[in-house]
Amino acid sequence: MNMMLHKRIALLAGLALVSALAFGGTTGKISGRVLDKSQEPLPSTNVIVVGTALGAVTDLDGYYSILNVPPGRHEVQFRLVGYRPVSVKQVQVNVNNTTKLDASLEEDAITTDAVVVVAKRPVVEVGLTSTVATVTDQDIKALPVQELQDIVNLQAGVVDGHFRGGRAGEVQFQVNGVSVNNAYDNKSSIRIDRSLIQEVQVITGTFDAEYGQAMSGVVNTVLKSGGEVFQLNAEAIAGDFVYASGGKRGLTYKAHPGSLQNYQLSLSGPTGIPQTYFLVNARRNVFDDYLYGERRFVPTDTADFERRIVYPTGDKKQVALGYSREWSGLARVTNRSINGMEISYQALFNFIQGRGQSFAWRLNPDGMKTQKTTSLVHGFDFTHSISSTTFYTINLRQNYFDYRDWVYDDFYDRRYDIAGVAKSMAADYEYGAIIQGVDFGRFRQKTNAGVVKVGVTSQVTREHQLKFGGEFTISNIQFGTAGTLTYRNVAGRDTLVRYVDFPPDFPGIQEYRPIGVSAYAHDLIEWNDLTIRAGVRFEYFNPRSSLPGDLQNPANAIDLDGDLVPDSTLARRATKKLTVAPRIGVSYPITATSSVFFSYGHFYQLPPLGQIFGNADYARLARIQAGTDEYGVLGNPDVKPEKTVHYEFGYKNAVTDYLGVTVNLFYKDIRDLLGVEFVSTYTNARYARLTNVDFGNVIGFTISLDQRRVGLLSSTLDYTWQMAQGNSSDPYETANLAEAKKDARPRQVPLGWDQRHTLNMTVQLSEPDNFSVSSILRFGSGLPYTPAIGSGFGSQIETNSGRRPSGVLVDFRAEKYFSIAGMNASLFARVFNVFDATYFNGAVFATTGSPDYSLQPATDRNSLADPTRYYQPRRIEIGISMNTSL
Repeated sequence: MNMMLHKRIALLAGLALVSALAFGGTTGKISGRVLDKSQEPLPSTNVIVVGTALGAVTDLDGYYSILNVPPGRHEVQFRLVGYRPVSVKQVQVNVNNTTKLDASLEEDAITTDAVVVVAKRPVVEVGLTSTVATVTDQDIKALPVQELQDIVNLQAGVVDGHFRGGRAGEVQFQVNGVSVNNAYDNKSSIRIDRSLIQEVQVITGTFDAEYGQAMSGVVNTVLKSGGEVFQLNAEAIAGDFVYASGGKRGLTYKAHPGSLQNYQLSLSGPTGIPQTYFLVNARRNVFDDYLYGERRFVPTDTADFERRIVYPTGDKKQVALGYSREWSGLARVTNRSINGMEISYQALFNFIQGRGQSFAWRLNPDGMKTQKTTSLVHGFDFTHSISSTTFYTINLRQNYFDYRDWVYDDFYDRRYDIAGVAKSMAADYEYGAIIQGVDFGRFRQKTNAGVVKVGVTSQVTREHQLKFGGEFTISNIQFGTAGTLTYRNVAGRDTLVRYVDFPPDFPGIQEYRPIGVSAYAHDLIEWNDLTIRAGVRFEYFNPRSSLPGDLQNPANAIDLDGDLVPDSTLARRATKKLTVAPRIGVSYPITATSSVFFSYGHFYQLPPLGQIFGNADYARLARIQAGTDEYGVLGNPDVKPEKTVHYEFGYKNAVTDYLGVTVNLFYKDIRDLLGVEFVSTYTNARYARLTNVDFGNVIGFTISLDQRRVGLLSSTLDYTWQMAQGNSSDPYETANLAEAKKDARPRQVPLGWDQRHTLNMTVQLSEPDNFSVSSILRFGSGLPYTPAIGSGFGSQIETNSGRRPSGVLVDFRAEKYFSIAGMNASLFARVFNVFDATYFNGAVFATTGSPDYSLQPATDRNSLADPTRYYQPRRIEIGISMNTSL
């Protein structure tokens, strides 16, 4: 960050320490009651979480609460003079959740060995007031998944990143309780490997007031940390795509050993400094996609386009059209040398270089753009337990994201001039393949955000746990065209010219520095078995930008008084936004193993800043005339936050000790979504700009079954039915309809991700320390598409009135555990898309609703030849994992 950003973050940190309180969900709570064998309370019993400095003493009625407990499995001991100690092992603690743990002690005048009990994780959490899925590191280890996003997509109500029918980018991603979202597109700025994850909490229902800037859900990831013992973990994976030649994709199979590689190494333990622990992790990932091209041409080749003669000079080498090369990892240091305090520093990073595959570039792959991404999330966390019932936390973070998308790093690279713009011989030559030139596109996006959170949590009474919080975020967001390459007629010949930030026609990289501030208050009430979570959140946003003072004279270029001089109106500052979001959830027990719950809340989120700030220079409208629409959709830094009101009602029941069922119904009323309005100027010209006009609603229900291990078998099953409707699936849809001379009036149609039926099932056969076999089955009914009865004007039927085919995917993992020289090891195999399905939520032809054929084969000839319209083939990976304590 530059010096100014450092100063502002320091100032905000100081303000936060004296005036604001915030706490992100990274720990849980253990509470319960201690009785004797006659069911009388036992006051003054010591309750200790073994291996930590955490504990409590029971009150006069035998109750206790232990706050700030790290997620994971713990041993809890109960000790009282004159009574036999009790030790409960495998006590599962989850983020932002209360683990109920009661104990019964028997009198014993003579000290004897403790009674050892192994806790069983409840098959349903009857105290939860909304839909929350908690996935532990042990759960993740047994599944055929690699990254955080794979885990998220397995949860009920999630369809390709859309939570319960919401638009993409409506989810708050957090790491250790602090947001890692990139405000440019409201998506996570970091990729997280499964080896780093201690626990993931996926909230698809309503969520507490401590979470903001999200309308559809929250994904909170808690990372692993070091401990008292040195731990070494290593993993190596290699694989390839394996499929039959021919088939729908029309590909000829050829093995490419080493096309898929993943290596991971972790080391953790004490540093040698008292009460100081570390964890370091490094990962290398190599991925070559399944579609290979032939380097028949190079960008500088020439051709006689009139006589259809080509002069290829490529080496004809087979080249993976899509690939990625990634380095990622984590470094974390934690110090607990001061009683009641914990200070930690962590740095999570990604360095990724790659490109997406494109069928059109298969003969000239060197002309494709390469994407380079650098992500860094790092900072300090400080936790201080003032007493056994109160603690506060301070978080200081920097979220840095840098994305570059171009062919050559140097804008003035002479290869741009020599190669020229990309060209194809003709649509009927090699299915329209590009045979010379390079992609002239150049884009860069950079976000540098500082985040300050300070907070307190206090168990003020036995029934009430209060949280108060606030958060300050200051961002430096840069994005746009990193130089424009175009041809102009100079002295009778086309000449390549370059423009660097030449507005309004050729704008360069734009820079914005918005500020966000939030605060909340939350009360967790646990009275007997009744649970109430109530809170309110306040959010403030200052875009620190401006827009035209008169939208009917947006570029100050219109002469209104006839003096032949354009009239000018001063630009106005975009207004500051403030929202208030109340939220409440109630869980009421019916029996000891079942409950009903209800939750309601208002949820606000700013649209992606890349949309509202993009194309926001109204000076480009200086030459606008009636009947022209060549300026695209203009941005609007003065839009309001989007709003969702979410209702949820559910029922949970532990049918047996090993089988639980959850049923919930939900409804979402979505307002003020980003959309398009048309503004008329004084000269009767018209332009489009973004504003809060779109709307939608979602209704649905989910049925979930969780079967804990009985013998060798455990399984889960969830089914979601939902109907997501609105007036448009993306902010620009209305403008696209108007440009195509179609009906752009508001109407309610199925949204593009309206998957009515979704089913996820996992099955696992396992024997601890011996073997594990697991499988995931996913079924999705067809997404909507817009049918067409021909081509040209008026050929399309009503938007999203057709349905694509449904799809089924099956993934598989098998693992065998053994020991080598005192180390725990395992061999495993993973198979993704076991049955080599060719279709799952992909593209279809508008005339048929099928990916296989078109009623206009001549028009769609090139698309019919493109195998990338199908789902990626079967992928098989084999790996070895080793871990040991040193």
